[in-house]
Amino acid sequence: MNKNLKAMVMAAGMGSRLEPITLSMPKPLIPIMNRPLMDIILSDLRKLGVKDVISNTYYFADKIIDRYKKNDLGINFNYIKEESLSGTAGGLKKCQHFFDEGEDFIVISGDILTNADIKEGIKIHKKSGAVATIGVKEIPHKLVPNFGVVVTDDKGFVKSFQEKPSLSEAKSNLINTGIYIFNYKIFDYIPENTFYDFAKDVFPKLLKDKAINVFRVDGYWSDVGTISQYKQAIQDVFNGLCKTGNHKVHETNLGNYVVGNSKIPNRARFMGNSVIGDNCKLGEYIMLDNCIVFDGAEIKSGSEYVNQVILPSDNRTIQTKGTKKETLVTV
Repeated sequence: MNKNLKAMVMAAGMGSRLEPITLSMPKPLIPIMNRPLMDIILSDLRKLGVKDVISNTYYFADKIIDRYKKNDLGINFNYIKEESLSGTAGGLKKCQHFFDEGEDFIVISGDILTNADIKEGIKIHKKSGAVATIGVKEIPHKLVPNFGVVVTDDKGFVKSFQEKPSLSEAKSNLINTGIYIFNYKIFDYIPENTFYDFAKDVFPKLLKDKAINVFRVDGYWSDVGTISQYKQAIQDVFNGLCKTGNHKVHETNLGNYVVGNSKIPNRARFMGNSVIGDNCKLGEYIMLDNCIVFDGAEIKSGSEYVNQVILPSDNRTIQTKGTKKETLVTV
């Protein structure tokens, strides 16, 4: 492993599928058990021995920069501010100056929650001699049409990609997790000042050179990219499928909750698993069942919410479509 292993967290995206949450914050700062997702990613990178990290920022860039330019995570945080989005590979190209020539480094999406064994991925990458190694996850075959899949040979090298194939045409049930180990040579495959994407532009070139490999993510992985996936990730953490740091779970007769710096009324009731953030105003006789309450939100006395995300009052006019149980509630 490199003496000075570096990493990039991709953090420029707008997260439109997570609206209205992302109308007031960038996707990497979405809270998981009252801790920003990117805090969890950076902490995990630090455990790998990574001290130096760079991010490409664009949407709500200043919120990301302000949080991490001085941090207590043991990370030297660097960043670029993109004036316009340049694609996954284009964003990496703008960070080329940060990485050491000839060395390997990690690139990870800023919207995933995982306990992937990246250290093992680095070993596989170095042994293979590949320019790029993709973390891939095996999913149930019936879900394949929802994803782009990766087809490999018996040595782990990529033979082809299929974009959301039908069940009958699918040649694999391995999907790209958004975790990559690259050698510095990757920059030879990305032109400057061009909108460029890994999947559409870079990986086809690597395929021709037989220079792209995979490592398997056998542990937990979730793309926290939609409201439903976000809510499921919270439940997964409660159920012990993924660890995100220290948080105290309060147990009641019917349900559990995690709370930040907010006062829980004596007559509040909980079912399922709920998270309450900081500075929330909670009325008496409320009932929360599998809910996520963001910092600064207010819940009036007697309110009952089931399987909903509750945002602060400055978003009160924003609603999303869906059934009552799946509706994102704002107050």
